[in-house]
Amino acid sequence: MNKVQEKFEKFSPYFMKFANSKPIVAMKDGIILTMPLALVGSVFLLLAFMPITGWNEKMVSIFGSNWQEPLFQVTGATFDIIALVAVFGIAYTYAKRENHEPVSAGVLGIVSFIIVTASYVTDANGDKIGGVIPKGWTGGKGMIAAILVGLAVGCIYSWFMKRDIRIKMPEGVPTGVANAFSALIPGFAIMTLSMLVYILFKVLVGQTFIEWVYVVLQTPIQGLTDSLGGGIAIAMLISLFWWFGIHGAAVVMGVMGPICQSNSLANQEIINQGGELIAGANAHIVTQQFVDQFITFGGSGMTLGLVIAMLLMAKSSHLKKLSQLSIVPGLFNINEPILFGFTMVLNPMMMIPFILVPVLSATITYFSIALGFLKPFTAVQIPWTTPPILSGFIVGGWRAALLQVLLIVMATIIYYPFFKMQDKIYLEQEK
Repeated sequence: MNKVQEKFEKFSPYFMKFANSKPIVAMKDGIILTMPLALVGSVFLLLAFMPITGWNEKMVSIFGSNWQEPLFQVTGATFDIIALVAVFGIAYTYAKRENHEPVSAGVLGIVSFIIVTASYVTDANGDKIGGVIPKGWTGGKGMIAAILVGLAVGCIYSWFMKRDIRIKMPEGVPTGVANAFSALIPGFAIMTLSMLVYILFKVLVGQTFIEWVYVVLQTPIQGLTDSLGGGIAIAMLISLFWWFGIHGAAVVMGVMGPICQSNSLANQEIINQGGELIAGANAHIVTQQFVDQFITFGGSGMTLGLVIAMLLMAKSSHLKKLSQLSIVPGLFNINEPILFGFTMVLNPMMMIPFILVPVLSATITYFSIALGFLKPFTAVQIPWTTPPILSGFIVGGWRAALLQVLLIVMATIIYYPFFKMQDKIYLEQEK
């Protein structure tokens, strides 16, 4: 067993290097800024589409046929600008990690994103209406472009600052004024480069950079991730990173989160236009809720099943005490006590269930949606600390809650034999 552990430990530096690389950290920490928008917007979206029979008819009888419009104002002001917030956050985080003044980098990220986006929309007659920022590209459809622009702006801005290519103000000048002048030279370079990118794509491709990225990169990536293989890969990588002691959910969803969020926003757009979500036809299956409520609920590795097995069957005093301390955090999807108290990290004995359980959960959930037992998820999101069963009911109704119960039972059964082996070891040590 020690030889196996030694072999796996050889890969640990490579995982750490990837997880701590500048682009990954900037994406992971920058996109976190979009979380409050998604959560608050989800509350108003849930009110607009409450999963209660007769809800819409009741609201129409009280407030009239346009009762949802004020709610859509809020969702439009949150979900529809997620890409703008993401590009600010990524450029900001990149510059901050390089120890440069970050706000200017974030603002330049927004400016660059708008420069490479069309400044017009086309009406039903084909006429162009100028002087606008199309919200169709500042939301989920623009997420991959936002990542690329944010990373590029953060990198270019930091390059200028690192080489001291900036306007320096005398001592005594207020910090805000000094920072503004420092950003002039890199800002001019970034805006000029953004303009050249806009010209290049319009002339050679006939599309804006944002549109090209959506067609060539984002749509295929969404298709690849929105598959059984994509769902399994996400579940496997989250657990694998955690097994090496790296925050798997933060790293993997730092990369895949924008795609999963774009999938849920695309589903919501179908609902907003009066359509019906049909898995395998027009709806995405692998969304943010797919991950949060069916792969990582109870903690990464779905260790809530392990905690329940320990609570019911543990004989060693160590695991008895650990289960008592871990059950409440586990119900709120916090499992650090298990990851480090049970010694899950780099534990060859527990590697199999730690990866197998979420992979099976992803598979079962995928087919539950594909075969019609669950409806594809919309843009309604909830805090990741929401307890299972309640979280399932909010995002998918009673069937999603029932599925979570079954998945917890599955996790408990699979973890049981591996937990018993570890329990036996601890019991012998105590004796």
